[in-house]
Amino acid sequence: MNLPSKHLEEAVEQLSSLPGIGKKTALRLILNILNRTEEEVEKFSYSFLKMKQNVQNCKICKNVTDFEICSICSNPKRDASIICIVEDIRDILAIEATQSYNGLYHVLGGIISPMDGVGPKDLNIDSLLSRIETSKPDEIIFALSATMEGDTTNFYLFKKLNNSNIKITTLSRGVSIGAELQYADELTLGRSLIQRQLFNQ
Repeated sequence: MNLPSKHLEEAVEQLSSLPGIGKKTALRLILNILNRTEEEVEKFSYSFLKMKQNVQNCKICKNVTDFEICSICSNPKRDASIICIVEDIRDILAIEATQSYNGLYHVLGGIISPMDGVGPKDLNIDSLLSRIETSKPDEIIFALSATMEGDTTNFYLFKKLNNSNIKITTLSRGVSIGAELQYADELTLGRSLIQRQLFNQ
């Protein structure tokens, strides 16, 4: 894509580096930004800088937050006896939208995927095991995507927790095999949570 301005080209390159945004979409967005006032563009770009500087991971569950402890972990009305294990924040947003779950979460930050070079040490698994040992929850819910990588991660965690005398459950298969959790509709996901079942190897 030959553009008449190197600055325009560089902006398109930067925007198209984001997942799901191609060069044509990036150009359309950049041209929109170009037509805005300098004040609007400054406010727009500054919001990203502030986000990068201030957003952090919750010390307990690894969710994203503006504070040391996220709003879910610090909420006394949440059921601390249940921890739902998810891949990332998008899964928390999907589950919260169902209004069917009132426990806590733990964000792994991914799933085990040897093909992508992601192993257990690359995820928030050690902090999860330490947390479980300290808080001693009654139940752990595996709420990872119903994919081969998700099942591999479930199996790994099950082996680590099998001797802990904690009830280990997983979502019922209302969530389609091969589907990512964040794309499940709210009704299906809510039912899968309510009808969760014991995890078996």
